[in-house]
Amino acid sequence: MLTVIGEALVDVVSRDGEEPRAHVGGSPMNVAVGLARLDQEVQFLGRYGQDEYGEQVAAHLRDNNVNLPFNPDSKPTSVAQATLDQAGAATYDFQLDWSLDVSDEQIDRLLNETGLLHVGSIGAMLEPGATMVRKAVERAHDHALVSYDPNCRPTIIPDSSDARARAEAIVASADIVKASDEDLLWLYPNRSIEDSARAWLQAGARLVVVTRGALGPWAVSRGTGREGMDTPAAKVDVADTVGAGDSFMAALISALTDRGLTGAEARRGLDALSKDQVLEILRYAATAAGVTVSRSGADLPTKADLPAH
Repeated sequence: MLTVIGEALVDVVSRDGEEPRAHVGGSPMNVAVGLARLDQEVQFLGRYGQDEYGEQVAAHLRDNNVNLPFNPDSKPTSVAQATLDQAGAATYDFQLDWSLDVSDEQIDRLLNETGLLHVGSIGAMLEPGATMVRKAVERAHDHALVSYDPNCRPTIIPDSSDARARAEAIVASADIVKASDEDLLWLYPNRSIEDSARAWLQAGARLVVVTRGALGPWAVSRGTGREGMDTPAAKVDVADTVGAGDSFMAALISALTDRGLTGAEARRGLDALSKDQVLEILRYAATAAGVTVSRSGADLPTKADLPAH
């Protein structure tokens, strides 16, 4: 079982000259759906309300075979107003609540059979839920791999020093970290994205991947040294970029899972990946992101959409 903890919300997407469209979203929830579409068994721990949007969230997760152990609560479902520019890039305005009314015992029970825990985005930075996410990472670390995507949202967490401290606290316990070049430049404006990735490797991560849009992903790992490696982005006609990073993250986790790299004992296997193996995984994840950007909204690929790996 894989576990994803974080926010679920509804993206209301607007583009000049078009009617707004509502899509179920939220970075961690997208990752959970992406994993399920890639035939992974996954549970999603997040909140949603007893309202129309909440019904859409629950239906979307269940329709994609994501295990959903939590019932809706009495607060409104979170909403993100996404505005697309002419190139399809999105900017966001959020109305959200991130909290989980669960005990430590419930979290322990839900994480007990987890081989990999993924956290990130708003869920790992916005209180009061961020404290619970940090506790979950600490509890899972002894028996599971941990993956993390900061997916920074400056409109929600505008203090970059606070966001940096929260990110570094999770990186210290994470094994796999994926960040965009924009994330790293906002968190560390005075150094290169490569140096920031290497610093996270030294801080505790075993594999750090940086997505760079059309330039393609770049990665550094403990097993291959500090030189770094990259592969081109998929060449596609871009509809929009919504969900691209989440699709990449899901495919990255799925590729590692398909290689048997889950559970705390898999850390040695993660370190043993060769440069060619890491590049193969990066190409698979980049292909998944390419499928998503070729479609409108966060429509992540199934295993049938992707080449064997």
